[in-house]
Amino acid sequence: MVQYDCLVIDDEKLLADSTAEYFNLFGVKTAAVYSASGCREFLEHNTAKLLLLDINLEDGSGFELCRELRAKTEIPILFISARTSDDDKIVAFHIGGDDYVQKPYSLNVLLAKVQVMLRRFGQGKDGGDERYSDGRLTVDFQSKKVSVEGNEVRLTALEFKLLSFLIRNENKVVTKRELFDEVWKNKFTGDGTLNVHIRRLREVIERNPGKPEYIITVWGEGYRFCKGVHE
Repeated sequence: MVQYDCLVIDDEKLLADSTAEYFNLFGVKTAAVYSASGCREFLEHNTAKLLLLDINLEDGSGFELCRELRAKTEIPILFISARTSDDDKIVAFHIGGDDYVQKPYSLNVLLAKVQVMLRRFGQGKDGGDERYSDGRLTVDFQSKKVSVEGNEVRLTALEFKLLSFLIRNENKVVTKRELFDEVWKNKFTGDGTLNVHIRRLREVIERNPGKPEYIITVWGEGYRFCKGVHE
């Protein structure tokens, strides 16, 4: 089984091949396939640390492929698409995508994003306490498992990293810039991406996402994680 840094899944063969070729020139070992079935077959015989996934594929939807993959792996998924609707972006993040890049993209900017994601998701365990629990929400930083009221819930790798960072800064106002620098670790992330991930976390861990008790918005500044009493 061969290990790759990145797999491009895009039915625009020329674009997929040129992206893979460019990444390989900079030491990011990359392969390209052109369909959902090609992705499945590739992953049966190889591994990849990160996927670049187009939404529109000849033999299916990238959204459906993402859902299928999320049922068995937490591999980071970066959507690449010519679709510009905010709804598409929200769906992409909601089903487990870690980022969204609109076509046409700049190869050097996309490469920078991929390199940052590979570094971020390749990092070791978080430091500090190994576990957070307040009687309702439990987060195991080593196993990367989260449970709410005793039921395990699924988070993407980026969602887990965001939640962990907020918890480790409990009761402190964490600015958006801190989150971009410490969680995303790049300058290309915008407010829209952060807002979608915060919304997704609230949907998973809050009793009422519209009236959050854990992740509190501090208007004009950022967010604060509050432990409170949740038993």
